[in-house]
Amino acid sequence: MSQKSRAQTPLLTRHFTIQLSATRRGARLARLLTERQLDEWGEPYEAAAQVVAELASNAVLHGHVRGRDFRLGLRLRSDRMLRIEVTDARGDRIPRVPDPAADDAEGGRGLRIVSAYADRWGVAEAPAHGKTVWAELALDAWGLPGHRDPG
Repeated sequence: MSQKSRAQTPLLTRHFTIQLSATRRGARLARLLTERQLDEWGEPYEAAAQVVAELASNAVLHGHVRGRDFRLGLRLRSDRMLRIEVTDARGDRIPRVPDPAADDAEGGRGLRIVSAYADRWGVAEAPAHGKTVWAELALDAWGLPGHRDPG
């Protein structure tokens, strides 16, 4: 790899991964652990905690397979881009944001929250018929906790 290529690719500076039970308690714990980990890293955590809460809740409600857990991953790059990954066991249930005109839609409101906070998000296939829903947040844009309006 050339020197120029290395300079253009931000380095991974920190990472955190944990397997959690696919229960409401596991989803709450995912949010709490995100807050604590980002606080330990000296980073604002409110926006990331909202995103994790939504993705973990979706993993429990829509991605649950009996006897299978979900995984939370946080990766912070040197350019302060945080990648959140939540992997569940249901690769056949791909999340989609509903049409904004469909305010009476029964689901998808949580993904609107993810879209509001994240710079980008998406879904990737995971091993063993699962999926990973990921979101990336530029922490520089959030500054101190609570200082960026997602709307």
